[in-house]
Amino acid sequence: MFKKTLSMICCVIFLQGCSQEQEVKKEMTNMETALLTATEKQETNTVISLLKKGADVNIQDDMKNNPFLYAGAEGYFDILKLTIDAGADPSLTNRYGGTALIPASEHGYIDVIKELLTRTTIDVNHVNNLGWTALMEAIVLSNGNETQQQVIQLLIEHGADVNIPDNDGVTPLEHARAHNFEEIEKILLEGRK
Repeated sequence: MFKKTLSMICCVIFLQGCSQEQEVKKEMTNMETALLTATEKQETNTVISLLKKGADVNIQDDMKNNPFLYAGAEGYFDILKLTIDAGADPSLTNRYGGTALIPASEHGYIDVIKELLTRTTIDVNHVNNLGWTALMEAIVLSNGNETQQQVIQLLIEHGADVNIPDNDGVTPLEHARAHNFEEIEKILLEGRK
């Protein structure tokens, strides 16, 4: 009888522990949701507070967003730095299979790109679901202006392979020529050497 009662007490304690663990997991989920929301709204002080409380910068939502990827894609430099300091995983990818570097390169966020290339182990030659690297996206989805020329130069200086083609076999140089981006063409030709 005593063993049976003791077993029941142990089961109740175990189940209460499981319930508390679920509450902790729920709280962490809410904290990560709050962290992503604060990132989206550029509420830097809220991001700092949530990170101090232990919010995980690497948890992704259903759309595969997280604070690090979102800050990189939107050019939120201060929040990006905070996520890097908090241990953001630079190999995580968004719903398009791209790292934070790819949309940052498309949009010409020079400071963000420098931060990613110098403070993380991000793969400068990562290929997304479209078959595009950051270099390719900086050419194909840009207007070829001076900022994009700086982006392309920066990527090449950090090891971007100018010869990686897209899924259709078209190289960055061929795309630059098709867009009449003469300055980018020169940068790419110099980068081949």
